[in-house]
Amino acid sequence: MSKILVTGGCGFIGSHTIVDLVENNFEVICIDNNGRSNARSLEGVEAITGIKVPHYKVDLCDLAATRQVFQEHPDIEGIVHFAAFKAVGESVEKPLLYYRNNLNSLSNILDCVQEFGVKNLIFSSSCSVYGNASELPVTEKTPMQEAESPYAHTKQIGEQILQHFGKACPDVRSVALRYFNPAGAHPSAKIGEASFDRPTNLVPVITETAAGKREKMMVYGNDYNTRDGSCVRDYIYIMDLANAHTKALQYLEAGNNQANFEVFNLGIGEGATVLEAINAFEKVTGLSLNYELSPRRPGDVEAIYSNYQYAAETLDWQPKGTIEDIMRTAWAWEQVRPDWSFNAG
Repeated sequence: MSKILVTGGCGFIGSHTIVDLVENNFEVICIDNNGRSNARSLEGVEAITGIKVPHYKVDLCDLAATRQVFQEHPDIEGIVHFAAFKAVGESVEKPLLYYRNNLNSLSNILDCVQEFGVKNLIFSSSCSVYGNASELPVTEKTPMQEAESPYAHTKQIGEQILQHFGKACPDVRSVALRYFNPAGAHPSAKIGEASFDRPTNLVPVITETAAGKREKMMVYGNDYNTRDGSCVRDYIYIMDLANAHTKALQYLEAGNNQANFEVFNLGIGEGATVLEAINAFEKVTGLSLNYELSPRRPGDVEAIYSNYQYAAETLDWQPKGTIEDIMRTAWAWEQVRPDWSFNAG
């Protein structure tokens, strides 16, 4: 049983990935400073898996504190690195906060990878690295355009750091998984998307509006060159995304990697507009949403969706959830969502 360190493991994607890793017989430990997450999400993980995951409340920008975790667990064989700030709008307003946090934390993790001989690393990247893509759907070979936000830029730089690190440290293998738009919740509704602040991601905004926690929701932009004028995104079910991390680790552990650093798109290969996503929610729940069209939001890309065939062929991974599954599980989570999930702590 390989021991895997999951950074940012109390967050949305991290907690769901821990469930998938445990269910695939990995031993997991978690690092999260809980500045923008809540350690109680691991109670949901335990309720689902029966396993209490060890958790270290550590800021990865603190190298000494990070090293202490590795000293306590010198047998860590792989890392799934989620820990990062991720709000596009906030990154536009506070770029230095994002560069310091996202890049310093990665650098410190790589220091420990090198010092403690960790062989495998999965990096949480993003489809935002493509910018306003010149072709759709995007493949892993689609040229990157200028980043539309500092958040996206930190993901571009993070991938470049890993590429150069792999050349300098050939014993370390890393994979960057470029997510499209993760959404939904575990089917048990014991874990789901929780935000340190009012969420800006579309699906929780939809569910909070339906639950009456928001008077109305805004659709940012109705004049894009898309089917209905709203942005197009590729929504991937969270448990499919979680499983891709497990598959990527198994791929590296088996020595099947073709290079020291590889990238994979993770999406469902289709684009849905914001208005189409709203319609899907209304269809599966029978509810009507109160929404209003408003001007474009800075940092938003007009349209992006994936070609995920490389991941399908190389990692033996397939997305199974539909946008209806996403809306159904997200709504189930919203209806039982605990009070702690609304604030960090």
